[in-house]
Amino acid sequence: MEVIGSACSLLQNEELMQFLKESNFDVVFTDPILMCGPLVSEYLSVPSVYFLGLPCDLHFSAPQSPSPLSYIPRLFSFNSDRMTFLQRVENALISLLELDYCNGFYGEALKLSSEVLQRDVSLTDLLNSAAVSLMRFDFVFEYPRPVMPNMVFIGGINCAKEKPLPKSCFLFLTTGLSASGYSL
Repeated sequence: MEVIGSACSLLQNEELMQFLKESNFDVVFTDPILMCGPLVSEYLSVPSVYFLGLPCDLHFSAPQSPSPLSYIPRLFSFNSDRMTFLQRVENALISLLELDYCNGFYGEALKLSSEVLQRDVSLTDLLNSAAVSLMRFDFVFEYPRPVMPNMVFIGGINCAKEKPLPKSCFLFLTTGLSASGYSL
């Protein structure tokens, strides 16, 4: 994936990496979707704070938080928390396929990580070093599940407060002229 390679190219800039190392940062604050932040954190040997957005349920599996497949449906299973036996089997199979998909998706990042850190690295090796994970979803809207103590739900912090419609739009929508328009 070209995006990961170009985003992580900073790791190949020895002068920049030396400057970062000499700066003695206390923490790396990052969104780990491209794996560059976790890799920089690992390289500098400093803890990381994740502002999360991870596919494949990695935000729960990497810090070894239990994710019971018997009542927590996987994203693309379209099941509810009340599953039949066959739906639970389907959920388990989707879980295995997700792991294979994510290893393929992050293959280039893992190769770069192994190259930079000079040891074999897996996804969980990179992601389980988070000191704190700020979860960008609300606990109220999730299925009940156990979470680790370093996971903090911050809800809709990335959502802006709504603003009223401009008067011209409001007038257009409230008059009879909007017969062919839609309002959301």
